[in-house]
Amino acid sequence: MISLKVISHLLDYPTEDLWENCNELIDALQEADELPVTQVAKLMAFIRTLTQQELLDAQSSYSELFDRGRARSLLLFEHVHGESRSRGQAMVDLLNQYQQAGITLNSRELPDYLPTYLEYLTLLPAKEGIEGLNNIAPILALLGQRLTQRGSDYHVLFDVLLCLSESGLEASQLAGQVENEPQDDTPAALDAVWEEEQVTFLGEGAQCGSSDISQHQRRFAKETTVQYLNLGSSLDTGAQK
Repeated sequence: MISLKVISHLLDYPTEDLWENCNELIDALQEADELPVTQVAKLMAFIRTLTQQELLDAQSSYSELFDRGRARSLLLFEHVHGESRSRGQAMVDLLNQYQQAGITLNSRELPDYLPTYLEYLTLLPAKEGIEGLNNIAPILALLGQRLTQRGSDYHVLFDVLLCLSESGLEASQLAGQVENEPQDDTPAALDAVWEEEQVTFLGEGAQCGSSDISQHQRRFAKETTVQYLNLGSSLDTGAQK
């Protein structure tokens, strides 16, 4: 799907290459018959708006949106597993699916990075690609609504992905939930995430051990409980039968 490949590029960190080839992306979308004309027009408008900015400004805005806190993280398993042990196995399972499709990631790339996952879906038959989007539709809706609340044009990309998923979900359905979420990208929230538990020694109560770790995790979970979705142990793209 042409539009899926274009969105994958648009969701990645902005680079000079995107600015130099924005017209090629717009031209490619004219052949994207998998989308209604209205959705194609939204993508084209997004590309024009994005690339009219100075690149450094766009990069700064991107980092503020997606790299601060976890609420708008583009790492899919952040919204499914958080920091639980099951996240590691889910990573391995997804890497295996990539390898079966002929994709090899370098050591710095995480398999659950949304642009990478979208690139993978473009290699599958159209039906399986749609199934892959459908499986992450709740995450797409959540991210889309959080971006809408933030006033970011990036929400357009998630609206289009939901359209492609044929899930029937709309980001606006989560407006009430998102409105009541605590912000996790404020200085205080970021400090709380990185704050270490005080280590005490013999005769002073709690010891450094698994009980301390679980206490820290419980406190952290209390701060971020609305950031995660319970979608099962892994993402099944429909490629594995």
